Parts: sequence; structure tokens; C-alpha cells
Amino acid sequence: MTVGVEEEFLLVDPETRRPVARAADVLAGVRDLPPGAQVHRELSGVQVEFATGVCADLRELRDQLTAGRRALADAAHAEGLWLVASGTPPLADPRPELSAGERFDRIESLYRGQVDAYQCCGCHVHVGVPDPETAVHVVNHLRPWLPTLLALGGNSPFDHDRDTGYASWRMMDQARFPGSGVPPVCHSAADHAARVARLVDCGALVDGSQTFWLARPSPRYPTVEVRVADTAATVDHALLQAGLTMALVAAVGDTPAPEPDEQVLAAAVWSAARYGLSGPGVDPLSACRVPAVDLVHALLDHVADALGDDRDLVHALVRDVLDNGTGAQRQLRAGSPQAAVDLLACTRTGTGSPRP
Repeated sequence: MTVGVEEEFLLVDPETRRPVARAADVLAGVRDLPPGAQVHRELSGVQVEFATGVCADLRELRDQLTAGRRALADAAHAEGLWLVASGTPPLADPRPELSAGERFDRIESLYRGQVDAYQCCGCHVHVGVPDPETAVHVVNHLRPWLPTLLALGGNSPFDHDRDTGYASWRMMDQARFPGSGVPPVCHSAADHAARVARLVDCGALVDGSQTFWLARPSPRYPTVEVRVADTAATVDHALLQAGLTMALVAAVGDTPAPEPDEQVLAAAVWSAARYGLSGPGVDPLSACRVPAVDLVHALLDHVADALGDDRDLVHALVRDVLDNGTGAQRQLRAGSPQAAVDLLACTRTGTGSPRP
């Protein structure tokens, strides 16, 4: 099974702690990417993306994630900027400059005010699958577990100079777009394609490659793409999202996927965004409120046989989050939006991880 990760980051002025639209300058200076890796622009000029190459296992992935953060942090440093790993900008300007380009122009024209201040950064995990039918079957099985991945991956409690009260304000920002949230059950690859085409025909999407579902068959690669988590505070947090997603894919059998109530699933996503691991969660399968930490243990039980050689590593990564906090918990412990920026600024030390 192969895996890859896409990570989005903010470019921040070290003096003001606010994002600046210098993506083109930073990307032009990126050097020493790992094999197969790429860097990209995003919708906002304050964002950059690193995409790993195709990795055979979590250890190779960790090396690539570390090298990618280092390369982007070095390029940002050369421009007098910080690379910051947060799902939303703790401090921000109200209307950042949008990236130039025909597709970006179409997105801005369609969504207007929804994208004026949109600077959200996510962590997208790609897991290789053999064919489109398998991809659809896997996504159907992933649906009940997406809220728990979000609870583990919340990293945006501050947004535009305020404490939002949420572990993942990025999820609330993203919920404004049409068709966001847990994907619908699709009965085949053709059914999935027809549903996407219908949204394009209805004028809700720019094209067939732009859906806002939290998991989907990738429109570009032979993978399932899970994009529920905020961009990770640390390399290990990104690695945990990848390890659990790989295990969830490996655990899928030939049986039909469970179909929890759609409104309960929406409540579970909201609760995960609101509380992260610091409060209650919603179990989509039992439709009950339970401690969010219990859902993490339920996920580990579900994938126990699928973890294989990664069992010890994934369990250690989970323990680290439970003992030391999610990205959101760490930001809040920092005490202020300014301190959160300082915490999450990636350094040039070679670790690719946030500052201590």
C-alpha cells in the first residue's frame, strides 16, 4: 500500500505575525525536495503547499515530510518570512491577495465573499487503491471515522485575532462551501462521477476536480484522498493522520459499508470541530454522545489487525497526542494568537517541526 501527504502552510511576517502574500517568491526559492515531491500555490497568496512523492511506508513518509518542511522553511527564511503550520491564521489581514491564474479567477468569481478571507490550510492523505470502484467502496467505509480523524487533527482554535472556541475553525470555514462535509454514499464509480457532474451542472462547483467532501476518490491520482484534518502542528501529527488512514483503508473488507444517519454524521463532524479531544464527541454508529477520547480508542480497536508492522509506531503517535495535546490544545496552551504563531513557526534547524 502506498501513501502520500499534501500539507498547506501559511507565510508569515515575523514582525507582525500576520500572513503575507509572498507565495510566488518563496516557491521560486525552494530547493532540495525529496524524490517525487512538489510544491504548489494555493488560492490565497499567503499559502504554499508541499506534496510528498509516493511513499512505500510511514518511515519513508516521515523523511519526506521532514525534508519538505525544511525546504519550504529555508525558502521562506530567505525571503525574511516564517513558514507556519496552522489550519487558520491566528492573526490575519481581512482580505489577503488571491493567487493569479485562470482557475483561481473562476473560483473567486463563483464564490465571491466566501473566498475573500479564506486562508485555511489542511493536511490531505492519499492512500493508493487498485481501481476507481475500490476507491468508492473504501470512501463509503471511511465515513463514520472521519470525525475522529478531525478530532485528532484539529489545529485552528485561533482565527483573525480571536479565540474561536473551536478546535478546528478551519472546518467551520470550509462548511460554508456547497457540498462540504462527509461524502454521500456512492454505489459505484459511475454513481460518484454522476453526483460530481450534477453539482457542476448546478453551478455549485467550478469543475469536476473540485469537490469539498472530506474524503473522495482522487480526481488526479489512483488514490483515496482524506482531507479532514487541519494542517498538522508537527510532522508526527501528519504521520499519525497518514498511519490511521492507511489502516482504515486496509481494514475495509467486502461487506457493505455502514450507513449512519446523515444528520448524526454532521453532528459528529461539528462536535469534533468544536471540542477536538477536549470534550464530548458523537459516535456516528451508535448515534450517542461519548467522550471524544473513547472514539480514538474505538478507532484503534477497529484497525488493530490492519496496522501490521506500523502498530507500535501508530500507538506511540496516538499516545503523544493524548499526553501532549493536539495542535489546537498546544495553541491554546501557548496563551494567545501571537504566541501560537511563534509556537508553530517551522525553523531551519533541520527537523521541519515547529519551534519548541
